[in-house]
Amino acid sequence: QVQLVESGGGLVQPGGSLRLSCAASLRFFDNYSMAWYRQAPGKQRELVARITSGDRINYADSVKGRFTISRDNAKNMVYLQMDSLKPEDTAVYYCAAGTIPNYWGQGTQVTVSS
Repeated sequence: QVQLVESGGGLVQPGGSLRLSCAASLRFFDNYSMAWYRQAPGKQRELVARITSGDRINYADSVKGRFTISRDNAKNMVYLQMDSLKPEDTAVYYCAAGTIPNYWGQGTQVTVSS
């Protein structure tokens, strides 16, 4: 059974940092594109960052220069380092696997507020 488990969310002040982690129980993890999505209240889910099996990376324009996605294939982990956080980054953040994506985690809440 495929599981994606996110952790690392929480409450942070504007300008602060958080690091999200996603543990993936996926066979052949290194063959999968991995991504982070987010969904704010009343808004559609949006792609935040993606890293392919070949380590190609793309980011949403709104997070470029502030967020960094990475993966550790030996540990079946993907990370999202979030710096210079803004109130508009407040959302539930989801880890996703596959190109479509095929699999989703349960989400972790990130709240940026003073």
